[in-house]
Amino acid sequence: MAILDCYAKELSKNEWYIEQQAKQHNPAHLKLLRSISGIGRILALTIIYEIGNIDRFESIQKFSSYSRLVKCKAESAGKSYGAQGNKIGNAHLKWAFSEAAALYLRGNKDGQN
Repeated sequence: MAILDCYAKELSKNEWYIEQQAKQHNPAHLKLLRSISGIGRILALTIIYEIGNIDRFESIQKFSSYSRLVKCKAESAGKSYGAQGNKIGNAHLKWAFSEAAALYLRGNKDGQN
């Protein structure tokens, strides 16, 4: 337990440092993300640093694909051949958005309907 306590203290220091850096580099995006119900400190930092510069994505579809928020579908002549490329994209963003959605629904009765 002593080792875990030591790791927790060090991790807390690192998280604080990263948050301070985000407040300097991208304060508007950090504030906007933190205002969303379900997105806390860690999820906001993960989203900011995993996306990087959002302008690098040509469209919403490309961002959604990169974030693994949509499934790839193989089709030819109207026939579906299953999903391909399920591991393409950023797994950290998929995790962050999935967690944010679950936390939002947990604390929001209107969102559950």
